[in-house]
Formats: sequence, C-alpha cells, structure tokens
Amino acid sequence: MTSRPGARADGLAASASGTGRPDATEYAEFYAGYVAAVPGDDLAGALRQSGLAAAVRELDPALATHAYAPGKWTVAQVVQHVIDTERIFQTRVLRIARGDRAPLPGFDQDPYVAAAAPRPLAPLADELDRLRASTVDLVASLSDADLLRTGTASGAPVSARAAAWIIAGHERHHWGVLRERYLSA
Repeated sequence: MTSRPGARADGLAASASGTGRPDATEYAEFYAGYVAAVPGDDLAGALRQSGLAAAVRELDPALATHAYAPGKWTVAQVVQHVIDTERIFQTRVLRIARGDRAPLPGFDQDPYVAAAAPRPLAPLADELDRLRASTVDLVASLSDADLLRTGTASGAPVSARAAAWIIAGHERHHWGVLRERYLSA
C-alpha cells in the first residue's frame, strides 16, 4: 500500500480506465518524460505503434558498432538496452497486475549492456518485434482493474498501467536518441 496522493487502500490507481493515460501519481517523476513521449490516450495503440525494430532493419548493418562518442553505447547496445528494459518492465506489469505486493528491485542498465554479447542489428530487431508482440498480448489480457493495480518498483509506487506506458515511451525515447545522436551525421 502507498500513501502517495491518488493511491487507494485497495492497491488500485485513482483513475477509472485501465487503458487510458496514467496519472502522474502512478509513477515516479523520473519516468514522466517516457509517459509524455507517448501521444494520445490509447495504450494498446501506443504499444502497437512500435517503430524502432522496423527502423533498425533499415540501417546499414555496419552501424551496429557505431557510437556517437567515445564511451557511449553502440547502436546495437542501445537496441539491446531497449529489449532488456522492456523485459524488466513487462515483468513489472505482470507482477503488479497479479497483485504481487513484493517490492520489485531496480536495475543498473550499464552492467546489463556490458554483459550482453555483441549482436548484429537484424536479430535484435527480430527479438524486439517478438518481445513487443508479447507485451501487447500481456496488456490485452489484463482487465482495467489489473492495469490500475499499484505496486512498488525501484523504491517508488507504480501502477501496472504506468509500467506499460513507460515501455512505450522508453522505446520512443531511445529511437529519438538514435536519430538525433547516432544517425544525424
């Protein structure tokens, strides 16, 4: 249970619709940019409008090892990070939606990226497509009540719905970073 404004004693977020845009009380301020990056109020539509995998397929395979500056991730590492993060947030959606009250740990993205074996872009794009289809299926299987349920992740309250919106926004954020910093030269 949380004492955060908008939280209810029954573990449900204050909003009435599970698929609509989450209220700012449903996620930590850190994630506000990801939620804001998703247009509209249609969660399922936002998840289906994933564009990163298709865009990555169009890239020259040699760009997989390109980084825009020394010490920055390569294009392939950015895509792997999006995959890793979606898997973690997908797990958060599931556990919170099912009423798991155990606090879910955060994760440090840099060791995850460093531990992943280098991979070509095409298999990463394929995996991202399959993962996103799984995320869409998961969210579609949940009721409004499931999506409105709240839990704790990374030490902060979060609803299952907000975690799903963060997935969509996180991908959009990193596609923007790739366009602006990696592919603009």
